Amino acid sequence: MSEATEDLQSKSDAAPYRERKGERKDVLIKLRSLVKEYERGGERIRVLQALDLDVARGSFEALMGPSGSGKTTLLNLIAGLDRPTGGSIEIDGKRIDGMSEGQLASWRSNCVGFIFQSYNLLPVLTAVENVELPLLLTPVPSSERRKRAQTALRVVGLEDRMTHYPRQLSGGQEQRVAIARAIVNDPILIVADEPTGDLDRQSADDILTLLETLNREMGKTIMMVTHDPAAAERAAITHHLDKGRLRL
Repeated sequence: MSEATEDLQSKSDAAPYRERKGERKDVLIKLRSLVKEYERGGERIRVLQALDLDVARGSFEALMGPSGSGKTTLLNLIAGLDRPTGGSIEIDGKRIDGMSEGQLASWRSNCVGFIFQSYNLLPVLTAVENVELPLLLTPVPSSERRKRAQTALRVVGLEDRMTHYPRQLSGGQEQRVAIARAIVNDPILIVADEPTGDLDRQSADDILTLLETLNREMGKTIMMVTHDPAAAERAAITHHLDKGRLRL
């Protein structure tokens, strides 16, 4: 494990959600009878249908399926960005489906790192300033925020790009900044929605290798939505969704 990786891990030893050394590898995500419905034109559309799923702590798992199968909906529910119509979502022993909006926002800022296809970097901020953003929602002092952001950028191999703006970076470098932002709060869970969708094959492979490293060396649990079979092959387990159901 690299010095930068160890440094990042040591930053939040007191965090209540971290897996401690020597803990058994158990279930981190537990979904039971999960249902999600939307209303369109007066009609109820069921996107997820009584879905059950267990995801082990420290696993790297992919969600695949045709457009409209419910992949992103499922990822958003796991990440606490949406609420289910029915069923339960338990993550690290906590029922997030029963949390208030304030509790859910606090839980997300402490426990979840987000990676999106479009990077979602602010163009007026430098790389290190973009990485600091999630820490603004925490009580971490400003001097410590900058130190953690710099460490996260070293972990993803961008220590020489800290003061660059997004327009000065390649697509692959922008996604690395986004990954640094996702890990800066030392989350127990990383959710990635098509993280290689806008990248060429070489850049995509580099990003997938980085995700594998975060999973293997830092023990991060990763849930990734992808249409790319080559990306899904990097995950330890691939789930296939079809019409809101998991195919066995």
